This record gives sequence, C-alpha cells and structure tokens, in this order.
Amino acid sequence: MKTNYIYLSYCLNEATPTYGNSDKVNLTKKSSIEHNDIANHTIITTSVHNGTHIDMPLHFFSDGQSINDFCCSDFIFNYVLFVEINSSDIIINQNLVQKLSEVEDKIKIEAIIVKTGNGAKRNDEVYWRENFGFHPDIADYIREFFPNVRLFGFDSISVSSFTNRELGRIAHRKFLDPKKPILLLEDMNLNEISKEDNIKKLIVAPLRIKNSDGLPCTVIAEVL
Repeated sequence: MKTNYIYLSYCLNEATPTYGNSDKVNLTKKSSIEHNDIANHTIITTSVHNGTHIDMPLHFFSDGQSINDFCCSDFIFNYVLFVEINSSDIIINQNLVQKLSEVEDKIKIEAIIVKTGNGAKRNDEVYWRENFGFHPDIADYIREFFPNVRLFGFDSISVSSFTNRELGRIAHRKFLDPKKPILLLEDMNLNEISKEDNIKKLIVAPLRIKNSDGLPCTVIAEVL
C-alpha cells in the first residue's frame, strides 16, 4: 500500500503573519560568506507563538504544563479526525459540533484537525485581522464525547479570533485546562490536504524549549 508524508506546518520567515500583527519574525545575518566571513550564521528573533505552533497549558495557567511535562509518545497520533467546514460565522461553534456529532467510534480519536479554508488567505491582512475563532463550548463537547483527544489543530492563526479576544481567552483556558489539557495546534498548513485524504498518523515535533508557554512545530502527516 502506497503511503505519502506531507508537511502540515509552515516554514518560519519574515513574512510569517502574526496575531495582531505584532512580534514579527526577524532574521539577522551575524556573519556571511558573501562578506568574507568564515561561515553563514543567522540570528532569529520570534515569539514562540509565531507560525505553526503549539500552545501549552502554561500559556494561560501559571501552574500549567510545558514541553518538559510531556513524553515523545504524547506528540504521535494514530487516530486523527480531519474535518472540513464552511463557516459564515467568525466564531465557529454549532456547525463544527454538528459534524463532530456525526462521527462514529468517537472514543478512539486522539486528535481533531479542522480545515476552515482560512489558509488560502494567509498572505493577506484579513488572515490575522479577521481570523476564525473557536467557541469555548467546543472544548467541553470534545472532552465529553471524545475523551481521548489530546490535540485540537486548525488553519487559523489562533483559537482566539482577533475580533473577539475576550471570548478567545476563555477558549484558550477551556482547551488548555491543566487537569486534562487539549493542546492547541495553531496556524497549520492544511492547503494541500482534504477530506479525501486518510491521515494514518500525525507527528507533531515541537521545538524543545524548557518551560516555554508555546513552541514552534514541524508537523508531518502520513496519508494513504
């Protein structure tokens, strides 16, 4: 059986959109072969919440977990639910819950990935200014009916819509509750994947920064 591996994450660069258009990525050449230095050496300055990244519970809870509280297997997902939705509401809620309610064998799902189509606008200001957000009630629904889900990922810049940041803070706290966290994988690259693809395995490889509240990630999917 033929399998393929595809990236579901973006490369960081200085054009990477950022939430609120702040804390931009900066790349500075400290040395350059072109300028007769011995080697190329680049310094990167970035928020840990830029590009495809994972939110840790520490992001919203002072006693929340970070990368050092998880093991390797926590970032490998063998049962992934991929959902595509079309939303006319900037805060996604019942239309997603309806699709989730139709899923059989909810108990085995370990990760939920939602494609909103927002990734097609990533090069435009609207991507961060009017991004889709997710209602806090979705976290409650997932915990009740998908008890083994550890990850919720999507192609919006944040679970918090920039148009309703107060609700977004509540959503962050709901998902990242340290008692049973559902880690948030934000700003995913879902442009080349659709519901016709079958994700056999999802591998999330966060940059290992101890005691960090967020972590840039490389995300790889094995698709059939």
